[in-house]
Amino acid sequence: MAEKHRVLVIGTGSIGERHTRCFLETQRADVSICEINKALCDDVAGRYALSGAFTDLDEAIKHSYDAAIVCVPANLHIAVATKLASNGIHLLIEKPLATNLDGIEELEGVIAERSLTVGVAYVLRTNPALRSMKEAIDSGRLGKPVQFTTQSGQHFPTYRPAYREIYYTRHETGGGAIQDAITHIANASEWLVGSVRKIVADAEHKILDGVDVEDTVHFITRHENDVMGSFSLNQHQAPNEGYLQIACERGTVRFEFHNGRWFWMTEPGAEWNEGDHQALERDEIFVLQANHYLDAIEGKVPVNCTLEAGKQTLRVNLAALESVRSGRWVSVG
Repeated sequence: MAEKHRVLVIGTGSIGERHTRCFLETQRADVSICEINKALCDDVAGRYALSGAFTDLDEAIKHSYDAAIVCVPANLHIAVATKLASNGIHLLIEKPLATNLDGIEELEGVIAERSLTVGVAYVLRTNPALRSMKEAIDSGRLGKPVQFTTQSGQHFPTYRPAYREIYYTRHETGGGAIQDAITHIANASEWLVGSVRKIVADAEHKILDGVDVEDTVHFITRHENDVMGSFSLNQHQAPNEGYLQIACERGTVRFEFHNGRWFWMTEPGAEWNEGDHQALERDEIFVLQANHYLDAIEGKVPVNCTLEAGKQTLRVNLAALESVRSGRWVSVG
């Protein structure tokens, strides 16, 4: 049996604990954690079979790791990632990559110097059904994409009851629906139909109690190859549902977030044809992501979302926030 990878998860809030659990589930990783909140660190360490638990990153790094999963608030991602990269540690950085572009060029330099494998954890790119749908688009049988539309929402307090006490409360730490939620779909859209070139956004706080950041968002986008995009998302509706649809020259595809299925149609008025899919629980997709990343650091596959792709979606986030402030179209990058 191959030797297990030594993996360090930094930050054990909701997503950090999920990564801890799912990297352990691969049975290919010895996992340690680093969490500055000692009570939280002790709590997570008490529930999983870990190789180590630390409250200080410098102390943790002394113990030598192959890879690290960066799950601290987004405004700390680049500083933490740069320290890890300087120690020759491969990286999987949670989304969004950051809250501004400061320090990214330095990080890129360290990564290149140390020949590190680095990915950004936009997990939709791991979903088997969405990957199957992308293969259908990329095959060319439906013609070129023309229009991308998406609508989604959920009751955020149900799924993240501590949202008032975490990074979500401030844009500066990666909070709000633009940086926390719709960024997943923006990244997926760029993967499916090409990079966003300009955007106009409307967003507002409508319902969520105890915060001021936006919980309702609309984007209109123009992508490369002149694809038109329309995005709608809220974090307060009762149904936890969503879809994205891509109209191509000779057919249309649709992906349903809530049941992990995709469909295609080429004849007007016909029934939807169902594409290949696997019904997966949320943890199962994160286990797939963990396995894929371990394959990437072994040189078997490329990472699902490169640092450059994550940086491009960061530019979209920043352009969207600027558009909300100005009320105007904003060029991306």
